[in-house]
Amino acid sequence: MTDRKDELAANLAKVERRIADACAAAGRPREDVTLIVVTKTYPASDVRILAELGVRHVAENRDQDAAPKAAACMDLPLTWHFVGQLQTNKVRSVAGYADFVQSVDRSKLVTALSKEAVRAGRELGCLLQVALDAGESERGERGGVAPGGIGELADLVAGAPGLRLDGLMTVAPLTGEYAGREQAAFERLMDLSTDLRRSHPAATMVSAGMSADLEQAVAAGATHVRVGSAVLGVRPRLG
Repeated sequence: MTDRKDELAANLAKVERRIADACAAAGRPREDVTLIVVTKTYPASDVRILAELGVRHVAENRDQDAAPKAAACMDLPLTWHFVGQLQTNKVRSVAGYADFVQSVDRSKLVTALSKEAVRAGRELGCLLQVALDAGESERGERGGVAPGGIGELADLVAGAPGLRLDGLMTVAPLTGEYAGREQAAFERLMDLSTDLRRSHPAATMVSAGMSADLEQAVAAGATHVRVGSAVLGVRPRLG
């Protein structure tokens, strides 16, 4: 366990330095950017080590992995983000442990999240997942609402009991005009965030950037970066 803690501490230090350097290059204070460690496929023991090392935000993308892990770590001072495509039949479970759902992309999901948040007596922070590989009114390959659908969906979240509209999220697209142009994609997301905040001033979160492109996200203005492999390493899934 000590070896794993040393490994995670070293990786975390490297990522922290990358974020700090990216903030300095962009003329932004380091505290402007929150690191979310994506712990998918890694065990609760790693989450505990990360918490010992000062990590406060963790993310998961599959409820069947996240629910038992969150339960095993419920004594830790962690904020849990759900970042994967979410089916409505998993909403009740996710609403029980997630503090933020970053993948809200359709009205049916908003309705289900609102119902289960109220049932659980919780308020869920919601980010709209924006698909920059979609047409104006379509959905993206990996989920997400097209830019043209943000306004209507945002109003729906903002008016839903138990939900709080916190901002926007995207994943750098693999196809379309932004494929291979991560910085341009993240700058587009920032423009969409500016538009959103005209109607919803409190929706200030912008979640973008992962292990390979966090610098471009910070340069564009992201408030949150989601980093997995650069912290946890690339290794076979643990049982």
